[in-house]
Amino acid sequence: MTSERIAVLLMAYGTPRTKDEILPYYTDIRRGRAPTPELLAELTARYDAIGGLSPLKQLTEAQQSGLQRALDFLEPDRYSVFLGLKHATPFIEESVAEIAAQGFTRIVGVVLAPHFSSYSIGQYLGRTREAAEPRGIEVTGVESWAVEPAFIDFLAGDMRTKLLNLPARTKVLFTAHSLPQRIIDAGDPYPNELRSTAEAVASAVGLSQWSIAWQSAGRTPEPWIGPDILAVIDELAATEGGEKVDGVLVCACGFVADHLEVLYDLDIEAERHASERGLAFARTACVNDDGAVMAALAARVVSVS
Repeated sequence: MTSERIAVLLMAYGTPRTKDEILPYYTDIRRGRAPTPELLAELTARYDAIGGLSPLKQLTEAQQSGLQRALDFLEPDRYSVFLGLKHATPFIEESVAEIAAQGFTRIVGVVLAPHFSSYSIGQYLGRTREAAEPRGIEVTGVESWAVEPAFIDFLAGDMRTKLLNLPARTKVLFTAHSLPQRIIDAGDPYPNELRSTAEAVASAVGLSQWSIAWQSAGRTPEPWIGPDILAVIDELAATEGGEKVDGVLVCACGFVADHLEVLYDLDIEAERHASERGLAFARTACVNDDGAVMAALAARVVSVS
């Protein structure tokens, strides 16, 4: 008897694929409000600084292919992996429509973010369910993979390598995308999710110096969770007496692909900030389409199917 075929909706933030798509992409992020010419120019300049556009589209597609291969290895011909993006095409709703058109009645949602928040993973899965339920499609989801052993092993392995080339007195900073403080005040588990990853990696590596910082906060009047990574770098550089720090190693464990928030906010902005203050700087690698992590995500898909 043939097993029921299941659609897997692999979800990510999305990115402009051409320069012409930067404006509609930014407008979608701003919930339909077009950015000012100054804001658009600033974002375009950031893309120019990392080579013109983000590699996120290609990396997300490589993750899709990697997850498909891993699922085919576990259960051949049972799963089909579709991409659904938050701010670019194919949008989540477009992909659910395609899944329905192909006759699937079940979706497993997987978000390319390891830490659950109602603001991120919760929204992705919520949009999937809203689009799927009127079509009679059942949706289950992988809600968190913050302490997935393959993920922790990947981060810890690269961290050990990077630390070999940094000063002995290097502070490790675990970072993730900041969120509005009001979401955390309402009891969202996001900070605890990040801390669970940090603690697992720190334990695996045997770190004595580490802390958590936040990055890439939105430009809105309301407060976002901190401390911001640039402020933390300032504090480390200004330390007098007590613990002296000569280097910073950032583990951007909230991000699983190289994109603007990593390639610009960290590799350019944070590195320059550290260098100007006399601190060595490095960053651990992003997962991208690492085979072991994709295999672990495939196993989680199977377990919730």
